[in-house]
Amino acid sequence: MNTDSFALRHIGPRENDLPEMLKTIGASSMDQLIYETVPDDILLKKALDLDTAMSEQEYLEHITELSTKNKLFKTYIGLGYHQSNLPPVIQRNILENPGWYTAYTPYQAEIAQGRLEALLNFQTVVSDLTGMELANASLLDESTAAAEAMALLYNVREKEKKQSNASKFFVSEEILPQTLAVLETRSIPLGIELVVGKHDDFDFSEGFFGAILQYPGRTGKVHNYKSFIEKANNSQIKVAVAADILSLVMLESPGHFGVDVVVGTTQRFGIPLGYGGPHAAFFATKDEYKRSIPGRIIGVTKDTDGNRALRMALQTREQHIKRDKATSNICTAQVLLAVMAGMYAVYHGPEGLKYIAKKVHNGAATLANALEKLGFEQINETYFDTIAIKTDATKIKFLAEAKEVNFYYPNDETVSISINETTTVKDLNKIVAIFSEAIKKDFQKITELETGNKIPKEVARKTEFLQQEVFNKYHSETDLMRYIKKLERKDLSLNHSMISLGSCTMKLNAAAEMLPLSDPMWGNIHPFVPVEQAEGYQIVLKKLEKQLTEITGFAGTSLQPNSGAQGEYAGLMVIRAYHESRGEGHRNICLIPASAHGTNPASAVMAGMQVVVTKSTEEGNIDVEDLREKAIKHKDNLSCLMVTYPSTHGVYESAIREITSIIHENGGQVYMDGANMNAQVGLTNPGAIGADVCHLNLHKTFAIPHGGGGPGVGPICVAKQLVPFLPSNPIIATGGEKAITAISAAPYGSSLVCLISYAYICMLGVNGLKKATQYAILNANYIKERLNGHYEVLYAGERGRAAHEMIVDCRPFKAKGIEVTDIAKRLMDYGFHAPTVSFPIAGTLMIEPTESESKIALDQFCDAMISIRKEIEAADKDDPNNVLKNSPHTLQMLTADTWDFPYSRQEAAYPMEYISDNKFWPSIRRVDDAYGDRNLICTCNPIEAYMETAESTQ
Repeated sequence: MNTDSFALRHIGPRENDLPEMLKTIGASSMDQLIYETVPDDILLKKALDLDTAMSEQEYLEHITELSTKNKLFKTYIGLGYHQSNLPPVIQRNILENPGWYTAYTPYQAEIAQGRLEALLNFQTVVSDLTGMELANASLLDESTAAAEAMALLYNVREKEKKQSNASKFFVSEEILPQTLAVLETRSIPLGIELVVGKHDDFDFSEGFFGAILQYPGRTGKVHNYKSFIEKANNSQIKVAVAADILSLVMLESPGHFGVDVVVGTTQRFGIPLGYGGPHAAFFATKDEYKRSIPGRIIGVTKDTDGNRALRMALQTREQHIKRDKATSNICTAQVLLAVMAGMYAVYHGPEGLKYIAKKVHNGAATLANALEKLGFEQINETYFDTIAIKTDATKIKFLAEAKEVNFYYPNDETVSISINETTTVKDLNKIVAIFSEAIKKDFQKITELETGNKIPKEVARKTEFLQQEVFNKYHSETDLMRYIKKLERKDLSLNHSMISLGSCTMKLNAAAEMLPLSDPMWGNIHPFVPVEQAEGYQIVLKKLEKQLTEITGFAGTSLQPNSGAQGEYAGLMVIRAYHESRGEGHRNICLIPASAHGTNPASAVMAGMQVVVTKSTEEGNIDVEDLREKAIKHKDNLSCLMVTYPSTHGVYESAIREITSIIHENGGQVYMDGANMNAQVGLTNPGAIGADVCHLNLHKTFAIPHGGGGPGVGPICVAKQLVPFLPSNPIIATGGEKAITAISAAPYGSSLVCLISYAYICMLGVNGLKKATQYAILNANYIKERLNGHYEVLYAGERGRAAHEMIVDCRPFKAKGIEVTDIAKRLMDYGFHAPTVSFPIAGTLMIEPTESESKIALDQFCDAMISIRKEIEAADKDDPNNVLKNSPHTLQMLTADTWDFPYSRQEAAYPMEYISDNKFWPSIRRVDDAYGDRNLICTCNPIEAYMETAESTQ
């Protein structure tokens, strides 16, 4: 056994398993299986031009060496990013814990109560600090959250505003520059006109539907927006505020002043800078907008026994239901980071947060006073953490960088300094010394922090926050460690068993890939430092871009989009810009197959396109003649086709090159959804099938862990003609010669977790990447054949093979009174997370095992499915009191004094022998989604406090 081979550790089946697996499948060799699965005309004729594999040890030495090329300056740039202290108890027990970072989105609530509670804590923190009635479970970053706020306010305009087609959106000049850039990108295809100006001069005319303010402002000033908000409310103009969450500990909540939406980032709550991300943004609004809020909401409900339970509320997978009518295309969150930020608030509690916020404010005030004593003018009359000094900025920059200090320089005469949680008295003296040297004047050393008083009394916080028990209970490390562990035990993650989610690729997230994330040389780099200070990052990101470009067969890559849906949007906006550059901006028709991911049509509408759906054949493939007919019909206005390959039905469609040619012949571009890229790497690629742009889910194919529902990364790779249009950033130069404006806040999106995908590619190498794809196909077809005769697989390729996933039809079981949901819940009793339920077809399970599951794990899953099939046969439609309808079975049920079921406790909890060795207990019985949606509770108050009111409304 070659112990240096990472592929040997990543790929599950052992070499001696291969003959039996191939025999079960009915293939003589791996080569035959691939020949029967992938159309020959798209197979790559030569190996990818990638390096050979590194061992884990070689990679860790390599990445450590690269980390030393980063320069860790003391950084006071601010602009929405501030270094903070990540409590080690949270780092060790959440960030570095596979029980938290390998969990999937909590669609199966009964085995996700731990992270659901952690997210409910997060929502409560946001609701309390913003003063809003409702908060979601996080968004991607502050800038894209602001863009979502603009879209929401546009969608919920008053009737009169809609009738008059009010489409102007006021943006305060105090907005962060990266947020303005993202607003510009999002506004254009929606037909929204941005008007940037001073809030004091705003005229509240009829053409405006909304406004956004920054609190505190970009320059650090704390403005009193009360008058502005009152006038806006009186003029039916809805107001959003982008707020610094730590400042809200000392500043009155925007909700208190009557705003409609509050957005921001929780990065200050213990999350590493990571050269821009990932960080959990927040989005809070009024209860009346609950049906329009983007992203996910965690709500309280009850289970079958009436016990308190949590689940995702209201718009679960909204895009897959509403498609092009969806209010947002976002289908992910930053769950792992939201969990960490919420735990930061749990650990510190309200008094701890007050201490931190006051220390930051006092640090800024102390520094301002010291500089004023030296004769410098500090121009912010009010501030929380940021002061602005009038001086020769060029001279200060030279001296500061020589002493490894970064400030922000908005112009040649101003130095902006943002104090953070990590700033010490020693740091303040170093800053003063730089200014002292500039004017060659001695200064008196600071010995202690002075009390700041630069927050206006009119906006000083008077309302209490975080009075709930959870924020006032776990302040010792022992207590918090046990609380985190209690929640972790309620969640089924990859560290317990296989999660065979079709379309979601829950593969191994190797420890060697994850280790560098804890290194401060990677974690403590601000995204807007001069690029020469981030040389290690620049090497990794440029190499990753080159690797992804080669893997996809394209010419260029942007890492900026920080989710798959955002990658879709970015790709479409690049196509849009390409058409406009050719004088064909009228091209706005987007063809989308009926089987496509729901985010596809939602993204197309956001990009200003009109969706035309093409039919599927009975075999589940794209109806080529229907597509040809619609492409010809719309040839004068055809913008693009959005296609997933292999298809969402788990099949390599043999007509794919004909399909892409039809689009090109009619003037369009081809966008390929990269959700199923795990079945392409090393065998074929988007370039080979004739696509022009694709997004990649780095949290699927390239091993970034799902983290309970995020972080994700969705870079786009493009053909030569689209390279000039790759997205830019207003502060750090990125993108092509004709770059579109920013897609997300940071220049390279969620840079920190890109290290994981870089590691994955480096350690697998050119041969390991291809082998991983082959084994993903092997494992899927092995499951397909093992389930043959027990379940019907809906679609297969022309030679009867599945790609890397398959759709199992559960609709016939309705005759026995069994729904697909019953099978999903029963799998929990067998120790498994359900495959993807009812997507892309209602009443089905979509199964994807990935390459990193062993034959033992595959067999246990198949045995469980076959056992459940026998239970289905024994079910009686007229008697729902059966083991499937009552699943999942909890420990409380099994240990109760009474047992009122027509089957044994053994059958309920231990239906197969392997389960007793590693039993996972769901912590609640089946949740009541309808009850929770009727009585929406999205904060961590106990449900008992609401029961009486809720029941009286029924």
